[in-house]
Amino acid sequence: MALHIREAWILLFVLPGLVTPAAINHEDYPADEGDQASSNDNLIFDDYRGKGCVDDSGFVYKLGERFFPGHSNCPCVCTEDGPVCDQPECPKIHPKCTKVEHNGCCPECKEVKNFCEYHGKNYKILEEFKPSPCEWCRCEPSNEVHCVVADCAVPECVNPVYEPEQCCPVCKNGPNCFAGTTIIPAGIEVKVDDCNICHCHNGDWWKPAQCSKRECQGKQAL
Repeated sequence: MALHIREAWILLFVLPGLVTPAAINHEDYPADEGDQASSNDNLIFDDYRGKGCVDDSGFVYKLGERFFPGHSNCPCVCTEDGPVCDQPECPKIHPKCTKVEHNGCCPECKEVKNFCEYHGKNYKILEEFKPSPCEWCRCEPSNEVHCVVADCAVPECVNPVYEPEQCCPVCKNGPNCFAGTTIIPAGIEVKVDDCNICHCHNGDWWKPAQCSKRECQGKQAL
């Protein structure tokens, strides 16, 4: 009985040594993701150096062919040293341009500023406006604002007033002038006191009135 047990232990230690790596069939086990990824790294891509040129989309051009490498590039010629591209002198972009496209060899202006900006407000081309009662302005095609300021005539009175939305002052009571501290109407003689009669200068309303003394009318005694 003890002999059989000893032989069984010997078999347990000997059998694992008989199983070698060659005895395991790797086809029975799927490769893990790491092994599969490493196999893809060994792909061989064509080398077009000295044979052709490739654009941005992967299209191959022969030596001597003319092509556009990308949407925003200038035309190129495929050479053994690679693409040789044109470098034209592009026209200058208008300083008032508000929208520029770069889809071609040269940038292109697609929209030019068509308004004027004046004191924080925008106005259309040829639009006329009055920023103040004394100013008349217009938005010019050059996107600049030209204004004219009203030149008011000298008022014909010494007490002109400014009406709302009017630029120049007006004489609401007609022409007049000063006779001392009294304002008298123009065009007539005015008796300013018991001894003086005054009238305004014709056309020179800012000058003091001309006065002449007459016989004073004494007050009757009470």
